[in-house]
Amino acid sequence: MGRNLQSGESLRPVDLARGHGLSTQAVRNYEEAGILPPAGRTAHGYRTYNPLHARALKAFLALVPGHGHRTATAIMRAVNEDATEEAMRLIDESHAQLLDDRRTLRAVERALRDLEPLPEPDEADRSAGGFIGVLASQLGIRPATLRKWERAGLVRPRRDPRTGYRVYDETDVRDARLAHQLRRGGYLLEQIAPLIAQVRAAGGPEPLEATLRDWQDRLSARGRAMLSGAAELDAYLREHG
Repeated sequence: MGRNLQSGESLRPVDLARGHGLSTQAVRNYEEAGILPPAGRTAHGYRTYNPLHARALKAFLALVPGHGHRTATAIMRAVNEDATEEAMRLIDESHAQLLDDRRTLRAVERALRDLEPLPEPDEADRSAGGFIGVLASQLGIRPATLRKWERAGLVRPRRDPRTGYRVYDETDVRDARLAHQLRRGGYLLEQIAPLIAQVRAAGGPEPLEATLRDWQDRLSARGRAMLSGAAELDAYLREHG
């Protein structure tokens, strides 16, 4: 398992826990989950750890902010089972997900930036109000497409109580335009739905700017955390052998 597992300073569970602000039960749980190598045992059956265990725990805690608890657990378990290639694959998948999230953010920013005013409806269109045919015509799509977007939750028109026809208000028009931009960018409906939900929660595209900045900050923090996690994991791999 490595030189330090057989020799070096002996650590109690409480020593390992205090050094990282954890409970001794958390340390035991991490060992049982495969995050830490198996502990040694005293003649009376008590667990004993050493500097290699401390290094493993430090690596795991550094991996969590960038990769999440589940993936960090899987990475450490793979390393401790000498399945290093599997650990590298998991890390690559996390980086790929981060890249995909960055692309999604850029797509939302472009879609919001490129939103163009809809043409003013002519007199015949005004008489129809905000019905499906008017909006479909303005966007250059078929009414069936708007109905599909409604089923996917991208637009939420109300129903005229007298006729039962769909009526699209200004919010629906905004959401439909944003969905149209993202669809032209190649995004799937299931990818667009949560973005539309963010626009609604923010109260429109303008207030969403702060949300987008926060999103960007979180992605950057995740990227930095991945770098820190990689450094600690590399140190652990060197000692693990």
